[in-house]
Amino acid sequence: MVATLAAGLMVGCGTDSSAEATKSGDAGKATETKSDLSGKITASGSTALLPLVKQAATEFQDQNKSVTIDVSGGGSGTGLKQVAEGSVTVGMSDVESGKDYADKGLVDHQVVVAPFVLVTNKDVNVTNLTKEQAGKIFTGEISNWKDVGGKDEKITIVGRPESSGSRKLVKALVLPADKDFAKDAIAQDSTGAVRQTVQQTAGSIGYIDAPYITPEINVLKFENVEYSKDNIFNGTYKLFAFEHMYTKGEPDKVTKAFLDYIMSDAFQSKTVEELKFIPVNKMKK
Repeated sequence: MVATLAAGLMVGCGTDSSAEATKSGDAGKATETKSDLSGKITASGSTALLPLVKQAATEFQDQNKSVTIDVSGGGSGTGLKQVAEGSVTVGMSDVESGKDYADKGLVDHQVVVAPFVLVTNKDVNVTNLTKEQAGKIFTGEISNWKDVGGKDEKITIVGRPESSGSRKLVKALVLPADKDFAKDAIAQDSTGAVRQTVQQTAGSIGYIDAPYITPEINVLKFENVEYSKDNIFNGTYKLFAFEHMYTKGEPDKVTKAFLDYIMSDAFQSKTVEELKFIPVNKMKK
């Protein structure tokens, strides 16, 4: 995947002018330059991207007091549908909009890279799955952990509904081309709910993005490769996606400033990494 990206400058942030001495020798007072940005931004979609966009919104509103940003989840499909309809300003998605939205005038803004991981309940003693094994588990062909080197225990699959970009990503990267998730898989409306269900359900397996990892669940190796940023950079860990923020047409002034803020060096190098995402400019072209 090729991402042509440029780090934007932080737009509209309040700054202090430097104090200058007057001719009489008295120190001039510093004056504050206020942001001239105002307006409202609404964003919906990917729950994987949700914590990052919420954090960006908080920081951006702190610096631009006349801007209001409302961020909600609902899944990538919801975000794409709502931005195409014009009911939200930004649609957040784990996957590209695709042919269904080709004529809707959507403009793609790739903002970060989100790693995904396969996770199990703490009672599962399997530490690695091959792509073939994981695919057979998620399709229901393998239904007991003993068939992949674990103990004799029924496998419970926990995932997301069909509108989820995370589900589409895992389906594309893990499942055989002509297969779908098992019909008895538990579908949860958010990534956080998947994590909680896996944590509470013996023998369960699910998929979440890396910012949702907690010590209460096991993170599996995939194809004998442990999840790490270095393993994504060197191409050995394959479960990741470029995260998209779509606008309907070119963004207006305030939305562009918000997107530029997310793409700024300061936000990408600090907040993005703190939240366990990967800055897009660190991916190999």
